Amino acid sequence: MIYDFNFYNPTKIYFGKTAMQNLATELNGYGKNVLLVYGKNSIKKIGLYDEVLSVLNACGKNVVELAGINANPRYAQVLEGARLVRENAIDLILAVGGGSCIDCAKAISVSAYAEGDPWQKYWIDFEPVNNQIVPVGSVLTMTGTASEMNGGSVITHEEKMIKQGRVFPPEVYPKFSILNPEYTYSVPKHQMVSGIFDIFSHLLEQYFSGEDDNTTDYVIEGVLQSLIVSARAALKDPTNYEARSNIMWCATLGLNRITGLSKTQDWAVHHLEHQLGAYTDCPHGLGLAVLSIPYYKHIYRYGLDKFVRFANKVWGIDGEGKTKDEIALAGIDAFAEFIKELGIPTTLRELGATEEMLPLIAKTTAPGGGYKKDVAEEDFLTVLKACY
Repeated sequence: MIYDFNFYNPTKIYFGKTAMQNLATELNGYGKNVLLVYGKNSIKKIGLYDEVLSVLNACGKNVVELAGINANPRYAQVLEGARLVRENAIDLILAVGGGSCIDCAKAISVSAYAEGDPWQKYWIDFEPVNNQIVPVGSVLTMTGTASEMNGGSVITHEEKMIKQGRVFPPEVYPKFSILNPEYTYSVPKHQMVSGIFDIFSHLLEQYFSGEDDNTTDYVIEGVLQSLIVSARAALKDPTNYEARSNIMWCATLGLNRITGLSKTQDWAVHHLEHQLGAYTDCPHGLGLAVLSIPYYKHIYRYGLDKFVRFANKVWGIDGEGKTKDEIALAGIDAFAEFIKELGIPTTLRELGATEEMLPLIAKTTAPGGGYKKDVAEEDFLTVLKACY
């Protein structure tokens, strides 16, 4: 059944090898002052920094730079960006990089003119955005988060040891995003597979949640099937354009709200990984991968029929002669084998977690979610111990 929903996504996507040709047109729609937000040296190594700067200069823009955005962007970086926005009367924030850069750009966008402490206001109290918002645009270099076409902004407050996500309304979404799959070729393998698993997890958080057997479930199954095939091809040849373009579009579809329509959604794995990341600073997708199998084994019986469907539709498990439990577990096992195939770590120790961290991570993880079962501190600690 499809329940009532509202859908609106204002981001303009330019996709493909010629996507960058549209940047100048978009830039001309904004004022002269641009804040360029990017990571460390990767965009300079591949020549993308020079390419973007050339377009900005040709359009007559005054460019202010905020470089060095972490893979898990810090609140201190958000505040620094907000200061630069105010002091330079920035008209557009242009994020060039992966989801972390774009998340940070959106955080800067809402924080620059916020009254009081933006962290408390927007990431803790989840207040509506009632101040001036600076427009954001993006050039994507790493796939996974779909931040290029959504309102998500995950920020780490180092002092408070909290990694917190906030989904902002469409007014904060990037106004435009440049998606050229070729820009992802230089991403190291561990980052590529981390992004692939982040996509996978986004889809599962929406699939194993609330309402079952609606059109959205079929969409998710199709995207998962495409992602599995393309991931395997990209592992063999990271410059396989067909594979990398499919992965990039799977990522965008995975969290631009299309695959969450008419679904209450779970997000327990993400909440748990956020706190894991706050304590270990591990790559987000790798943390999700380590946590997912123990989590789904912990909750699958509460939504058994859906896990049977997952085994059959996504992994092709033949159910003949098997009980529902056996089919469901066979699907989870196939999922676990795929994680190994990607070369992703399978224990928290490999991600830098210590045994002493586990109760702290469980205690500080937001309760709720859970497919057909509410989950809280005790459940989180059980999962953490199972994958330690």
